[in-house]
Amino acid sequence: MDILENAALVVVDVQKGFEEADFWGTRNNPAADDNIAALIDVWQSSGRPVVFVRHDSVEPGSPLRAGYRGNGFKEYVERRRGTGRGAELLVTKTVNSAFLGSPDLGAWLRGAGISQIVLAGIQTNMCVETTARMGGNLGYEVVVAFDATYTFGLEGPFGWRQSADELARASAVSLHGGGFALVATTGEVLAAAK
Repeated sequence: MDILENAALVVVDVQKGFEEADFWGTRNNPAADDNIAALIDVWQSSGRPVVFVRHDSVEPGSPLRAGYRGNGFKEYVERRRGTGRGAELLVTKTVNSAFLGSPDLGAWLRGAGISQIVLAGIQTNMCVETTARMGGNLGYEVVVAFDATYTFGLEGPFGWRQSADELARASAVSLHGGGFALVATTGEVLAAAK
């Protein structure tokens, strides 16, 4: 795997509201936050661009709704914003894809001549996966740092229930096996970015 000198790290929805376990349920991958922080640090120290994405939920009871404390970035992300040597962008969105937010992520990437994006953040099978799929469809080379993401269990149709780990694995298989993205570990991404 090659990580380009101008590859953009897209940090998806690492917000305080996801810490409200009563709302979301049980999460997987407790190491994700440390891995996200490590990716941000390497991107910023190498002068690569970093995109911070924030979900401004329009659902009245959502822990991610605008104006609620859960809408803000987790402290370790907020501390790192604005401290890198490279370009930085804040994208806000109300849907699952960072490509459908404001300002226009695709236009910003094209304007900067960026063809490769590395994704990390929350939730693996929701906004990270949707952004990866759209990025792949739009022609970007997409890398998902799988262990720098996490999610929560869900119940679907017919009473089917999947744990957070099951959903994360299914997302990784769909993205990687379906050709939307290269799914790798944080360690692999960091080694390729040095």
